Amino acid sequence: MAAATAPRYDPRVHPLSNIDTWIFDLDNTLYPASCNLFAQIDNHMGRFIMDLLAVDAAEARRIQKGFFHAHGMTLRGLMTEHGVDPHEFLAKVHDIDVSVVEHDAALVDALARLPGRKLVFTNADVPYAVRVLDRLGLADSFEAIHDVHAMDYQPKPAAAAYAQLCAVHGIEPTRAIFFEDMARNLAPAKAIGMTTVWIDNGSEQGPAVEGGFIDYRIVDLGPWLTEIVGELRA
Repeated sequence: MAAATAPRYDPRVHPLSNIDTWIFDLDNTLYPASCNLFAQIDNHMGRFIMDLLAVDAAEARRIQKGFFHAHGMTLRGLMTEHGVDPHEFLAKVHDIDVSVVEHDAALVDALARLPGRKLVFTNADVPYAVRVLDRLGLADSFEAIHDVHAMDYQPKPAAAAYAQLCAVHGIEPTRAIFFEDMARNLAPAKAIGMTTVWIDNGSEQGPAVEGGFIDYRIVDLGPWLTEIVGELRA
């Protein structure tokens, strides 16, 4: 009788050996914050608010950032307080030049070798996410993109967004890991049992959240994943 097959890695050795679902934010997480796509998006948001409310640029920015901090994203505030159509808003603010995002061969390779499921969890929408993933070379790297429409416009960090993500995609939180550049968006993930990774790359942060909800703090996703893949497959 043939000998039993040995496990691929020893769960006693690596703290991430139990992870079977890898969940990634999109903006400033899968690509470097230095691409500065949000400068373009911010400009479009400002113009949208100026036109909608007939205010100047300074007041539009105050409103925009107020909604961002209070609701997790500007769109949620505009929908709640001004009845803005989300499809119209997202089409306008995401009409940007994504050519500044470069193909990331190392990240493509690391994700391809990473054991388990991979998903994108973003407050943006699918059409925009697809454009960015195409630029990175990651168009075929993810099982699904769970976007703001799928969240019923209750974006991160609303707890309902995380519960819905898990319900829709059959995710067991204690076997999942979530990567995010906005630290406060990790708190709800940790609260339901996910392992959390903060991409601390200088991107804009919302209001501070207290608590030990960050398991790993890294600067650059690609090299870190490459190292983890090597450890898990050793």
